[in-house]
Amino acid sequence: MTDYKLEKDKKIDINKILENLEDYRPKRRGWVWRTPVPNYQMHKFEYKDMAEPLKNYVPLPSAKYFNNIDPQGIPSITTEIASGRFEDDIRRMRMTAWHGADHIMVIRTAGQSHFEGLIEGTPQGVGGVPITRKQVRAQRKALDLIEEEVGRPINYHSYISGIAGPEIAVMFAEEGVNGAHQDPQYNVLYRNINMVRSFVDACEAKNVMAWAGIAQIDGAHNANATAREAWKVMPELMVQHAINTGVSSKVGISDSNICLSTVPPTAPPAPSMAIDLPYAVALREFFDKYRMRAQQNTKYMESSTREATVTHTLNLLISKLTSADIQSTITPDEGRNVPWHIYNVEAVDTAKQVFQGLDGLNDLLELKDDGPLREKAREIQERSVLFLEAIIEQGGYFQAVENGMFVDSGEFPERNEDGISREINGGIGAGSVYKRDEDYLAPVTAHYGYNNVAQYDEEAVDDPSSLIGGSTLEDPDKIVYIDELDETDNVNIRLEESKPYREDGQIKPEAEWAGDGVVLMTFMLPESKRVAQFTALEIGKKMGLEECEVINTEVLQNAEGTRIEMKGIVPFAIDKETLVIPEEPKMLSEDEIRADVKRKPMLLVAGTVGEDEHSVGLREIIDIKHGGIEKYGMKVEYLGTSVPVEKIVDAAIELNADGIMASTIISHDDIHYKNMRRINDLCVEKGVRDKLVLVAGGTQVIPEIAVKNGMDAGFGRGSNGDQVATALVEARWEIEKRKD
Repeated sequence: MTDYKLEKDKKIDINKILENLEDYRPKRRGWVWRTPVPNYQMHKFEYKDMAEPLKNYVPLPSAKYFNNIDPQGIPSITTEIASGRFEDDIRRMRMTAWHGADHIMVIRTAGQSHFEGLIEGTPQGVGGVPITRKQVRAQRKALDLIEEEVGRPINYHSYISGIAGPEIAVMFAEEGVNGAHQDPQYNVLYRNINMVRSFVDACEAKNVMAWAGIAQIDGAHNANATAREAWKVMPELMVQHAINTGVSSKVGISDSNICLSTVPPTAPPAPSMAIDLPYAVALREFFDKYRMRAQQNTKYMESSTREATVTHTLNLLISKLTSADIQSTITPDEGRNVPWHIYNVEAVDTAKQVFQGLDGLNDLLELKDDGPLREKAREIQERSVLFLEAIIEQGGYFQAVENGMFVDSGEFPERNEDGISREINGGIGAGSVYKRDEDYLAPVTAHYGYNNVAQYDEEAVDDPSSLIGGSTLEDPDKIVYIDELDETDNVNIRLEESKPYREDGQIKPEAEWAGDGVVLMTFMLPESKRVAQFTALEIGKKMGLEECEVINTEVLQNAEGTRIEMKGIVPFAIDKETLVIPEEPKMLSEDEIRADVKRKPMLLVAGTVGEDEHSVGLREIIDIKHGGIEKYGMKVEYLGTSVPVEKIVDAAIELNADGIMASTIISHDDIHYKNMRRINDLCVEKGVRDKLVLVAGGTQVIPEIAVKNGMDAGFGRGSNGDQVATALVEARWEIEKRKD
């Protein structure tokens, strides 16, 4: 196998992942749900709806105020990855796993549904992410390592669709895939695959999935992503779920592994909660024994990250008020086809933050048992039953599809006659299903239907693959592993091209692929939308960016301004060896600073010195409102602006202060450093230098030069109160040490 282990401060080595890949076997199979921990104690809080925490993680930014805890909700959190280069997707998988994703979906290309056999090699030109054995095995191998690193099982997911579905299902079972979309209705309605062929294939594929413990997610939500008025198809969605769960259950998939892909039908500015919540209630009441996979509505998603995040949060509230076993986190990439690493992570963080913030909500609130919520839910259920009865009256599902009954934007029983119509005897694969011969035999595991094994060996009825010493599901050494077929388009060539950015210390911005150089810029132009769009492109060119593209525009006001999001490619790289990186300043914790100030109160004299009238920066360092040093209990005597250096020193002596904080912005003729030197010299002259802590700061201050001019510490642009407080406490320790 491999003895390669991930180290949290080192990049994942793609070459190690690809090494001996032909011999790699997945460590486990089957879906794993999170383990709830009731009344979980973390930091100073008790959580009601949380699961086991991660071993290694990246918490929310605000967690720094709460001991960097990272509570993990009970629903599995999905991230969907689709860059088209599996070697780069592996790195994104690791990033999202550290943020809490444990359901990693690799989006298949639309073309995959049209493939007529198992794909081998790496046909990158198909237009998305073709699912090849090499890709699946490499990513499962990487995920096996990543789940050890974060301390939680990670479910790997893709799609079992098209007329190659059964073959893909077998490959997924062999390669340790844990979840998959499998829905014969999706094939019929959206890929025009023959109905009979689609359902026969589904039975075979679902049987294999049942054997492998693969969680099955349906695709009913595509109806409300396709219909002209998505909220009108709620009854149909219920019926689609019923058909797929019925087939899946009869084939043998356990109820705990049958998942409904539910999507709220609307989004703002529609009154979405009033429409979506009753639908969620109706669905969960009808299908209470199955799992719910809640996904954000994408039909009405534009490319604004703010808009998508708000919609996502509203959808998460519905999940929390009802239930969700899997929470999807589709990002604005869906709308603008720019699959950024950062948005995968942000979407996962959004879900995590909502579940953290709403922990215990259902102990505080409950849905009303009467009124419009229950009335609307009941109405949706009744319309669903009528829809199913109408299917039966028309002669069954196939006939109803041919009659265009599905994805009709009329609210059933109303019809708009705009549904998708497919011919029962038409579509891809029509006429390709044949009755088995009487002596039919397939000595393999998890094969659906009559297999005629008894006449060969009665003891093999429940284990037909024993006739051949085990099939590939029992004996993976029988799998024929094909590496690469395309000499000009394969992972080895791509890795060689990106080697400078992965191994040789060259740094470029990255959106989805190593070395892609893609950057995103956000700015406002005081022009109308059309003018702003083309102005932005010219700005990008003049900045030296290549392949500029405006990916989002939002009007602030027709005449006054437009918000622009533009991407471009940086045409250069930075050599890591040429960087001069100063040592990161060591920071005391808030508790350490508070404890020292409590031990011995600290009084400081502060002011902007010389002829300088700037005050804002110093006030932010002082004021508690801006996270200044006051929050630690430090007292400050503020003298204002244009304070002579003599006055600030005399004030410190008169007040018996512990230190002086001098702010200085003006820097011509190095006056800022001269004032620092003068403060130090005056303190020496008056015999108090060994008693006072001296610090100075300003936008033009270089810390090292400030120290050379007599200060105990200097602070430049971007400094904050925590840094100054740390320096003050540590400098006072030095004074006390010298006295001892």
